[in-house]
Parts: sequence; structure tokens; C-alpha cells
Amino acid sequence: MAKKKFYALIVVLLLVTNIITFTVANVVSVVLPNGKVIVPREEYQLMKEYSKLFDIRQILINRYVDKTDPSKLLDGALKGMASSLGDPYTVYMDKKEFSDFMTQTTGTYGGIGIVVAVDKEDHIVVVSPIKNTPGERAGIKSGDIIVEVNNKKVSGKNLDEAVSIMKGPQGTKVTLTIMRDGKTFTKTITREIIKLETVYEDMLPDKIGYIKITMFDQSTSNDFKSALNKLKSQGMKGLIIDLRDNPGGLLEECVNIANMLLPKGVIVTTKGRIDSQEYYSKGPGLGMPLAVLVNKGSASASEILAGAIKDRKAGVLVGTTTFGKGLVQTVVDFKDGTGLKYTVAKYYTPNGTNIQGKGIEPNYVVELPSDYTPKDTLDLKGDTQLIKAFEIIKREIK
Repeated sequence: MAKKKFYALIVVLLLVTNIITFTVANVVSVVLPNGKVIVPREEYQLMKEYSKLFDIRQILINRYVDKTDPSKLLDGALKGMASSLGDPYTVYMDKKEFSDFMTQTTGTYGGIGIVVAVDKEDHIVVVSPIKNTPGERAGIKSGDIIVEVNNKKVSGKNLDEAVSIMKGPQGTKVTLTIMRDGKTFTKTITREIIKLETVYEDMLPDKIGYIKITMFDQSTSNDFKSALNKLKSQGMKGLIIDLRDNPGGLLEECVNIANMLLPKGVIVTTKGRIDSQEYYSKGPGLGMPLAVLVNKGSASASEILAGAIKDRKAGVLVGTTTFGKGLVQTVVDFKDGTGLKYTVAKYYTPNGTNIQGKGIEPNYVVELPSDYTPKDTLDLKGDTQLIKAFEIIKREIK
């Protein structure tokens, strides 16, 4: 019996010794008396793999013709790593860029008030001008291609830089070179403080409610709920939601709004390499006729909402085919003022459709007249898309 206990003790000691050895070799860095360091195996492999990066850094710091800023070299290396994927929506953001990005979804910023994306040809395309901003007043339209910013050529490869140049202090000017219908022209626009008011409501004749959503920021679903309740208290019988020129925004806000409109069931599915997720509506749904206005400026989160409503037959879409951005981004805050925005998944409508590069075709395709000029107020005489949606809802509530 004593022998068995002795052998068991030996086995335990061997196991403990092996665990300690493995931990020292693979996890813990050990400083030897001579100043040398034993590093974990994985860390050593990384150091070997990235040794050229460190070599280049030292060469540039020590030998480049002008004095270099090590922090800029690091930012440049990190930006290059993100951009090497060829995905314009995956970007490393330095302190200024990350601050600007966070401001755009949480507050106000100095700029001209346009939202841009990258098309299949690597052009920077205006998704939409934000309502009541310098960009809208200057006549910038969805689909415009931005060729230059302040005489600097831009494309999807330097989207991040182009956006940064367009932003700036209130009262300063920025010049855009724009291509539209094959013709190029310039616009010099004075920057203003852009306030992100994302929800507007009104009551049309016959008790048909109207809610415009300009984008999905952190307060949009609460503002939408307030607008919806206000219209219901006024006796609303049917609803038109206007997602035209809505570039998207926060997925969670979109899902929250969809939960107010859809009966119980799937809203959207996101599928990534690591993680996939289904978002569900708890119901019971809006309980009245619903039409949604969309166009080529409706992108990302607005397409998620429109796609869910169409696929679940909770309402109809009216307008023109949407932008076609079926990718989901997430943001990493490194807590030092910098951040990484990267594509984490593709999203699929309840019918299993990914609309990346294709967009969503409405139930009723309606073009605006070529000479139509948007009005500051709801236009039931010239806005053919709104007129069609109004007629559909009016017919359903009778």
C-alpha cells in the first residue's frame, strides 16, 4: 500500500513538473541573470514572423532623410495591415479618425453632411446627403461619384482619408470634384456642425402616418418609438416609413425598430467565420397596413429593415432598387483613442438572401420624375414614390 502511494506521488510530481515546464516555455517570459529573456514559443514565432517590420521601423527611425515619428510609423503599419484585405469597410483608425467615427454615431461633427460608400469599381459614391445639411443644399445627390477632395484624387483605396478631409471645423470650406452621368464638376461647400436628428414624423390625409428615418444611430429606435406612439395617439390607420437615402448605421437600432413592426419570427441572420446569429421579433407586429419607401441611397441597416418587411410580408416596398451593402461591421476600441472597424459577417434576409452588390428590388418599382426637385415638406403632388405608397395604404385601410 505504501508503494502504491509512493508511485502515485511520483506521477503527480511529474505531472506538476510538466505543467510548470509547459507554462514557462509557452506562456511566461523569464528573465535570466545574464539579462537574456526566455519568451513563450508562440511569442517567439510571432517575433520571427514580424522581424522585418521591426527592421524597417529601425531603418526609417535611424536613417531616413528626415526625422521620423515612431507613432506615425506604427499607425501606418496598422493601417496597411487592415487595408491589405481589400475591404473598404475594414479600417484601422488613428485617434482623430476614431473620434470622428464615434461622433458620427453618437453626437455631432463638423462637415458637409454626406454619407459615402465604395462601389464595385472602387469609386467613392455618395449614398445619401443628410437632410438639412450643406451637402444637401449644395445639390449633392445619391449616386454622385467623388473624384477629388481639395484637388486630391480619391478612391475606395483611400476612403478613410477622403472622409477625414471632408470633415473639419465649422465655417471652413472643402472642394469636391464630382462625376454625375459621365460629366465632372466641382462644388465648394462650407462646413457646418452636423446634428444627427434621425427621425421625423407627420400625419398625411386619411390618418396615414409618415415616419422618415435618415440613419440608425444610438437614439434612433427610441425616437422611432416616440414618433410611432404619437401617430397612434392621433388615430393613425396605416403607416409609410421613408428609408430613402438612409445609409444605415447601428444594427441593434435597426433590429429594435423591426421588433416594433414585425410579427414573431426572424428579422435577420448574420453569418461570420467565427460567429453567426439570428435576430428575432417578439411580435405582435404593427397591426396595420405598412409601406416602405426605398431607393439606391438605402443601404446596410435600412436594407435589413426593408428586407425583413418584404420577406415577412409585413408590408410592401415602393421605389427603386436599394444600394446593396450586405456586410456587417463591428468596432474594437483599443482604449488609447484608436480603433478598428472590420467586417465580421454577412447578413441574410429572412428568406436567406444576401444582397451584397445586388440590393433589394421593391414590390412596386416607381421612379421619381427626372426633373423632380425634393421639397422641404411632404409632396403628394410630385413625389411619385410617396404618392404610390399613399395610394396603396389608402386602398388597404378602406
